[in-house]
Amino acid sequence: MRIGTYIKDAFDELLHKVTWPTWEELQNSAVVVAIASLIISLIIFFMDFIFGINVGSTLADGTTDSPLWRGILGYFYQFIEIFK
Repeated sequence: MRIGTYIKDAFDELLHKVTWPTWEELQNSAVVVAIASLIISLIIFFMDFIFGINVGSTLADGTTDSPLWRGILGYFYQFIEIFK
């Protein structure tokens, strides 16, 4: 098959054989994806905060460095402290 024929057939298929969603379906899908992304990001944030940051702040000797996992936010805050 020649490349020109392939491109022509692919273009024809996209125009005439593909069923594209309506504008309303796209908007509804975008809202669902945005809400699901927000919920998942909040769940990850709270899990990271609860199991990461708070572990370091509860050490008996008062240090904030924990041998346990500090979470993504813990490493982010540690990175910011370098530039203070």
